[in-house]
Amino acid sequence: MKQDPRLSEIEKNMRPGEISKSGFLGDDERKLVDILLDDGQAVTALNLNHKILADRMEEITAKGREGFGNPVLVDGYLEVIVEDSRGTIACPFQHMGMYPKENVKVKNIKTGESIHWTALNIHMIREHGFYEGIGSPFRVEPLDLIRILEIKK
Repeated sequence: MKQDPRLSEIEKNMRPGEISKSGFLGDDERKLVDILLDDGQAVTALNLNHKILADRMEEITAKGREGFGNPVLVDGYLEVIVEDSRGTIACPFQHMGMYPKENVKVKNIKTGESIHWTALNIHMIREHGFYEGIGSPFRVEPLDLIRILEIKK
């Protein structure tokens, strides 16, 4: 799909070294507009939306913070560790505000599967439908997220 010039400028900000050392696109060769469309279709195909996923991630993160870096059991099946890396990071979509650099690691103890995200991931998913590009170290694969957290509409 043809990409709006504004998205092209945002995509430029997502390259390594602009806002973060590793960037947000990984080795994904798709245009930003196509990344957004593909991930959006994957989520809506399951009758879900970005807000539902981000809200659940935020809820789990808040409960995990109570452990101060130690594992916390959430809902009886999710082991959550929130590690604060100190500092903040800006949204590459040029939203106002800064987001804490914290890493959230979640393991579904029933299945053994794990996933991780950051506070910025939650914001980008909720506000922009952006899960990062394939190959990005902080990519949140939407279908993995839904499966591991057992999110249902």
